[in-house]
Amino acid sequence: MPRAHGLVRAMADRTRRRQLAEPKHRAPGECPVCGETLLTIRLGCPGCGTEIVGEFDACEFCALDDAELHLLRLFLAARGNLKEVEKHLGVSYPTARLRLTGLLAKLGLSGEADEDPGLTAEQVLKEVAQGALTPIEGARLIESLG
Repeated sequence: MPRAHGLVRAMADRTRRRQLAEPKHRAPGECPVCGETLLTIRLGCPGCGTEIVGEFDACEFCALDDAELHLLRLFLAARGNLKEVEKHLGVSYPTARLRLTGLLAKLGLSGEADEDPGLTAEQVLKEVAQGALTPIEGARLIESLG
């Protein structure tokens, strides 16, 4: 019985640490008053209460919404295989490519040399009309096209 009690305690400790490590809310990236990019100025340890104050670089991925983070994780888990991303999302290959193009644009990684010359506003609109892209995703992609 003492061994089982120890396992339960270890599991409870692990769950508590995981809950403390998981953020309760996503931090906003922009000021709700003026729209400027917010700075991270304070970091804290939930275990011991230590706090560090200063100006820290912002996380470039923190500006991504949940859908964009999901796409990024899928793309990385598929080791860059867009066909696998397409299958997992249940969308067409062009839709998967359009979503990735939008993600790259949001991260500032859509240089002219990287752009796909076959990607057109008409194709984006077609994907929106078919429901494969949301209107917001479509607008972002069209904006990134030029």
